[in-house]
Amino acid sequence: MGRPLATFGAGCFWCSEAIFKQLRGVTAVISGYAGGSMPNPTYEQVCSDQTGHAEVIQIEFDPEIISYQQLVEVFFLTHDPTQLNRQDNDVGAQYRSVIFYHHEAQQAAAEAVKQKIEAEGIYDRPLVTEIVPFDQFYPAENYHQNYFANNPDQPYCQTVISPKVAKFRKKFISILKSP
Repeated sequence: MGRPLATFGAGCFWCSEAIFKQLRGVTAVISGYAGGSMPNPTYEQVCSDQTGHAEVIQIEFDPEIISYQQLVEVFFLTHDPTQLNRQDNDVGAQYRSVIFYHHEAQQAAAEAVKQKIEAEGIYDRPLVTEIVPFDQFYPAENYHQNYFANNPDQPYCQTVISPKVAKFRKKFISILKSP
């Protein structure tokens, strides 16, 4: 990856990957793990809630086309950043809402967007999203990559991801890649 990176945890990485891959200026999205203590964790280890990792996506993007701030706005508006250690039926610290910033400018942008979202009163509850320094990213196993695209008939994809993607496409139509 040669372009700037953004690393977000917004619950299930299958949902986040399906959303961010559709944005103009996003050149790659990899599902993986960050924020924990164990090197090279497996999905089973992360799900055990013993490693401290979150399910995340690492996004490579072209800042000439989409800004980091825009990515953070999409992040905040495509999951529930008021739920502590969960997203809907997915429960555990690996599903926490978290932004791993790669440098101080990203930290400042993430904090500014978070404050803007809070000030606008979009959510009825306080935002619990962590904004913490990036340390290490571990790509998830191959079967997690492009999960929604590769498994459209899987029940989780049909009942959870598909409606979420449809809602996202409607809200962010102006910054989507051409079909």
